[in-house]
Amino acid sequence: MTNTAKLLAELIALPSVNPAFLPPRHPHAGEGGVARFLASVAARAGLDVEFRKAVPHRPNLLAGLGPVGKTRRTILLAPHLDTVNVANDRQFVPKNRGGRLHGRGACDTKGAVAAMLVALCELARSKSRPRETEIIFVGLIDEENAQSGSRALAGSGVRADLAIVGEPTKLQIVTAHKGSLFISVETRGKAAHGATPQFGRNAVHRMARVVEVLETDYAAQLRRRRHPLLGCATVSVGTIAGGTQPNIVPDRCVLSADRRTLPGETETGVCREITALLHGRGLDAKVSNARLAPCLPMETDARLPLIRQFLQSAAQARAMGVHYYCDAAVLAGGGIPSVVFGPGDIAQAHTADEWISLAQLERGKEMLLRFLKSLP
Repeated sequence: MTNTAKLLAELIALPSVNPAFLPPRHPHAGEGGVARFLASVAARAGLDVEFRKAVPHRPNLLAGLGPVGKTRRTILLAPHLDTVNVANDRQFVPKNRGGRLHGRGACDTKGAVAAMLVALCELARSKSRPRETEIIFVGLIDEENAQSGSRALAGSGVRADLAIVGEPTKLQIVTAHKGSLFISVETRGKAAHGATPQFGRNAVHRMARVVEVLETDYAAQLRRRRHPLLGCATVSVGTIAGGTQPNIVPDRCVLSADRRTLPGETETGVCREITALLHGRGLDAKVSNARLAPCLPMETDARLPLIRQFLQSAAQARAMGVHYYCDAAVLAGGGIPSVVFGPGDIAQAHTADEWISLAQLERGKEMLLRFLKSLP
């Protein structure tokens, strides 16, 4: 195994499930064990290690390599340390089969963690260390739930010239991704006895008509809006709940839908357009955004000099876009030009048999190292 693959195997064996998905005080919950282990790896390589407050008992990990001379620019390498939950504990046992390393977090995003930190550690030991560029590895917490780590970092006033956010992009440099709104739609009716439904107004029936409008008319409307890197916006009805028991005409029903947004779209604008569409079909419903924190789309100018340099170093002709949401939008919203990059395929993320190609993992480390060495 290479150093990168060995580190990834060690990370998989250290559970770091987001606490939002586990009971309180569960032994697999939180990023602390992984963060402390990575801190020791970084310190042995001579990096400056710091734990920076994000949420109580869950700090971000920062490991920095200063320049030889005066700092004129700062680059962040920013993967997240948390994972989703597992079906069983065997997913914490790394398995190397046929050139693939299997285990929870292999591609989302412990593969990026390993590639980024090993590249930085090798750079620290290299004679080609940048003279004017500071490089900071940032192990972020809570990406899989509320992005508390990236929100805390962006809110702290940290300044950087570029953030490379670690996600499985199949080693493509990504400058745009969609946002995510969780839309709540509520319909109201009038309760009545199930034996005399004519005296009531069925909120579930009304909601059935709402679902039809969203999944047909609204979805077709969204397909007519296209972004050059991201394609079209989408809507998907995810949950519906109404009524209390079979013999009562339901007076309330609530639906939730996942609305993926394009750059330029806003929460307020999306809620207004859905409300207008439903009202235009004679459907009275309350539409709101159910997310507590904004998950906005991101689009970074690929013509920025550092991004052009990264693209050239990776021999990539043009930047790409992805349909999922990640920490890049939060950092970009904090004023840090951000791209998404990492080994692995998002199709493997969150699956019961998550894996990453070891050849791609090593290639990702080498691509990062080549770019970092090209910095002045």
